[in-house]
Amino acid sequence: MRAGELRMKTLTGCGDAVSLRSAINALCAEYGKVAYIDVLTMAQAEKRWALCLLRLESAAQEQALMRALALALRSTLRP
Repeated sequence: MRAGELRMKTLTGCGDAVSLRSAINALCAEYGKVAYIDVLTMAQAEKRWALCLLRLESAAQEQALMRALALALRSTLRP
């Protein structure tokens, strides 16, 4: 399993907002400390979604995290 796939699997395996918040904090730890996090959950037709708003301590840390997540997402979408 690729690192990107593992990152995404960790997030998709969360069953509630508390475990998702914990997984996000763990994921972000290598990029910096989470300064702010808010998790909004939604459910519709047996599907669950979560919108996570977060800030790290610096813009540079946020950019590094966004690049890593974009790469992880691309790697999970490839056949």
